[in-house]
Amino acid sequence: MELEPGAFVKEKILRVQEYALLSAAGVGNLFRRPLYVADIFAQADLIGIGSLPIVILTGFFTGAVLALQSAYTLSQFGAKSITGELVSLSMIRELGPVLTGLMVSGRNASGMASELGSMQVTEQIDAMRALGTDPIKKLVTPRIVSTIVMLFFLTIVADTVGILGGGVVSAAMLGIGPSQYFHASIDILRYPDVLQGMVKPIFSGFIIATIGCFYGMTTKGGTQGVGRSTTQAVVASSVFIIALDFIVSRFMIGAFGR
Repeated sequence: MELEPGAFVKEKILRVQEYALLSAAGVGNLFRRPLYVADIFAQADLIGIGSLPIVILTGFFTGAVLALQSAYTLSQFGAKSITGELVSLSMIRELGPVLTGLMVSGRNASGMASELGSMQVTEQIDAMRALGTDPIKKLVTPRIVSTIVMLFFLTIVADTVGILGGGVVSAAMLGIGPSQYFHASIDILRYPDVLQGMVKPIFSGFIIATIGCFYGMTTKGGTQGVGRSTTQAVVASSVFIIALDFIVSRFMIGAFGR
């Protein structure tokens, strides 16, 4: 049965409120004991080390194809020598943070939603409450901390590997010397460029963890509900990462002029 327009709007507002309250509780629990340090390290290993291969592959081939495509375009204007500058700026400011966030979202937001959703429909979370354990502090807060920290370092890896991939293609296929490429890549970078690239994964990590946990902990409808929550978590987190990228980029350009 379809909801009336008013009821539909109220339902969506209520969902936003529930998400905001869960996110606030997850962050606020950082200042209350116990901290569940073992859970934080376990999630960091799952999220960070587990996502490393796909981040390395994505970063390398993104940098490689970016160098390949941009060099042929720049060569029409006699500017093929600045390929390294274009690859470096693009990877560090935009492609590195965004693609890493999307890869981690596809792998871990879905994992969080399915894991917590399964616990929700099998009443394990209710059992935790009955035993006096705060499920948000035990399940959500460690995932928020681990995702933010590990996504920050995964972005650095993706940026580095992406620039390296561009260098390999430039040296092997485009006739650009490695020294020329890497000098151009480093010389073009400024503090605002690096800052912009390092701020984005902090927000993206928060989005991935909170949305994945929110959809997991609000799962209803048995196994079908778990599958639905998993899909919704990936879609929502991916859209918010891209939207946030625009907002942060606009703010940083306005603040630093580049």
